[in-house]
Amino acid sequence: MRDLVVTQNITVDGVIEATEGWFGPADGDMSDQLAAVKEQREAADAFLVGRRTFEDLRGYWPSQTDDETGISAYLDAVAKYVVSSTMQDPQWKNSTVLRDLGAVSALKDQPGKDIVTTGSIDLVHQLIGAGLVDEFRLFVYPVVLGRGRRLFPDDVALPRLRLVETRAFSSGVTLTRYRTDTP
Repeated sequence: MRDLVVTQNITVDGVIEATEGWFGPADGDMSDQLAAVKEQREAADAFLVGRRTFEDLRGYWPSQTDDETGISAYLDAVAKYVVSSTMQDPQWKNSTVLRDLGAVSALKDQPGKDIVTTGSIDLVHQLIGAGLVDEFRLFVYPVVLGRGRRLFPDDVALPRLRLVETRAFSSGVTLTRYRTDTP
C-alpha cells in the first residue's frame, strides 16, 4: 500500500491559500530547502492534484526550459493524476483523470512509491475528510497573514498527528512532517 502525502507551503498561522495574494519566497539561500523538495520528488512516483491546480501547472511548467530546480523535468516525467468529474482529456503526457475519491483509494492500493499532492485545497480537504492522508509535509514560512484558507478547516474531521521530523532551513522556513495515526 502506498502512502498519500500532502505537502504544502503554509504560514505560521496555518494559511495555505492567501486571499490577498501569496506570501513571497523565503529570504536567503534556499539550496537546502530545494534539496528537501528533491528528496520528496525521489520518494514519489505519483503526483495527485485537483482540476484547477492541474490546469495551472499544465499551463506553466511544460514551457519552462531554463528551470534549474528540477520541477519541470519531474512534472514532465512523473505519473500525474487529476481528480475531476468534468475533465475528459488531460492534455499532458503521463496524466490520468480520476473521477472520485474511490479511485484515489484504489491508487493507494497499487504497488509503488509515495503519492504526493500539493496545492489543490478543495481536494486536500476532501482527502483529509475521507481519512486518505498518511502524511503531512509542511513547509512552514515565517509569515503571519491573519486570513486565508487553512489546511484544516472547521468542518473537516481532524486526524490524529504524530511528529516524525522537523528540519530548519537557512531561509527561515521549516519542514515539519506528521504521520496520521489510524485507529
